[in-house]
Amino acid sequence: MKNLKPSDLKDKSVVDLEAMLLTERAGLFQTRRDLVFRKVQDQASLKIRRHNIARIMTKINILKREGK
Repeated sequence: MKNLKPSDLKDKSVVDLEAMLLTERAGLFQTRRDLVFRKVQDQASLKIRRHNIARIMTKINILKREGK
């Protein structure tokens, strides 16, 4: 998992972005679950995933507004 940059999302279609959004949300759920069961101690990964989800959703909304 890494921080997504706007350039990573630049050439993606809405369908691709929605697929990425689903995988990021599933990853966020998994990370939360792992934290509860003490499998992972890294809380920074939650922040990164939440920010990635926000970036993807922002890009999806921009593309839908433009009609692409």
